[in-house]
Amino acid sequence: MQRTVVGVFSTESEAERAVRALRDSGFTEQEISIVAKDRGQGKDGGNRGGGGMGRNGNQTTMRQDNISDGMTSGAAWGGLAGLALGAGAIAVPGLGPIVAAGPIAAALTGAATGGLAGGLLDWGIPETRGRQLQEEVRQGKILAVLRCSDTKVDRASTILRENGARDVESHSASARK
Repeated sequence: MQRTVVGVFSTESEAERAVRALRDSGFTEQEISIVAKDRGQGKDGGNRGGGGMGRNGNQTTMRQDNISDGMTSGAAWGGLAGLALGAGAIAVPGLGPIVAAGPIAAALTGAATGGLAGGLLDWGIPETRGRQLQEEVRQGKILAVLRCSDTKVDRASTILRENGARDVESHSASARK
């Protein structure tokens, strides 16, 4: 069975260390996702390539970058380049612009009405907890979200904690509460 493991980081360096440790421990790009507030500090002066994000507040849109090509920008992505599969800038109603890397990015593009909490619900995170995590991102925290097998949950949780994550928890990836 698939499980979702979530950890909350206060700094980019903690998140970077955790993602690197996860990768070194055998976790793949298809298992690791990162979500952070897009502070608009990209290499293009803050507009992230122009026109990539929906700005009307009524829909969620996304612009994909390939981290492995070094096309990342935003405050939380400089050191995370190359550690996750893809990064995209997403405008989430009620939250504003965020940057997501990894498989969760696709779930968040469809979260127009539910915001980040709605996207996390699809990954088995209860709605109430999803709203709390959404608020953490709003306040500038960085989420590491892993979707992995039951056999990897303890190892993922340990790695996240060892690298500074707080509020590490796991949920059944198929549960919707």
